[in-house]
Amino acid sequence: MDSKGAPQYAAAGTSVDMTRSTEEDPLVDGPLISADTLHSVIRREFQTIPTPCPAVLLSFLHIVYVALSMCVALVCVLKFGREEECASVLGNVRGESVIVFGKVCLWVLVLLFGGCVQHHHNRARSRGYLRFYRQTQGLKYLPLTIHSTGNVLLLAVLAARLSEPVFVYMMLSVLGLELLVGLPCLLFYTVKVMQFNRERAVPDVSQEEHSHTYSNTSLPTETGFREGSSLEEVVEKQADLIEYLKQHNTLLSKRLLNLTAQH
Repeated sequence: MDSKGAPQYAAAGTSVDMTRSTEEDPLVDGPLISADTLHSVIRREFQTIPTPCPAVLLSFLHIVYVALSMCVALVCVLKFGREEECASVLGNVRGESVIVFGKVCLWVLVLLFGGCVQHHHNRARSRGYLRFYRQTQGLKYLPLTIHSTGNVLLLAVLAARLSEPVFVYMMLSVLGLELLVGLPCLLFYTVKVMQFNRERAVPDVSQEEHSHTYSNTSLPTETGFREGSSLEEVVEKQADLIEYLKQHNTLLSKRLLNLTAQH
């Protein structure tokens, strides 16, 4: 009886040892990599969002356009002196047409800027900066919305066929109001992106993991549904996190292999 049970016990012990060795053995031979080291590597690989410079340039062009439009309207349309110089510069083109053509060119630049912003923000979102993406989601569309609204108002002024002085003053009022509203929004967006680039923070998931590791009173993550939260927002956050974690796991595996080889 003992002779029959011994092989079974030995086989069971062997299977237990094999299971334990499979579960407990590290996947990669070598010293363990600390979390601080991984966070430092991620921080060094931080990619800035290069939209502040185009935003500042667009703001400058907007100011220049409004200033030149006022000069053209006062000198060439209302004819407050120097009509000969206007005729030599503009030729047969009317001053109102020059202002409208300039407005169209400015709107195209704003459209291109919006596409550039959307591209870089989508890349930041794919790298795990979901909180920053949502904080600037409405802000990045404001310049195009403001300039499109200005185009609609300008078309309404043109269609009204007002007398020349009233038409010019209404057109300059629309351009000035557009500048007063659009310029602060664009500058505020620039400040937000510059702060994000200066902080060089790790992705949101890594920040939550780090806070839960070193803080006992930290709140749970916002990936689940809770009272007062929108179900659509929760589902969107979960989808973003799943998409990011898939990419993050692949990159993290490569970093572990590289760091293990260096150690």
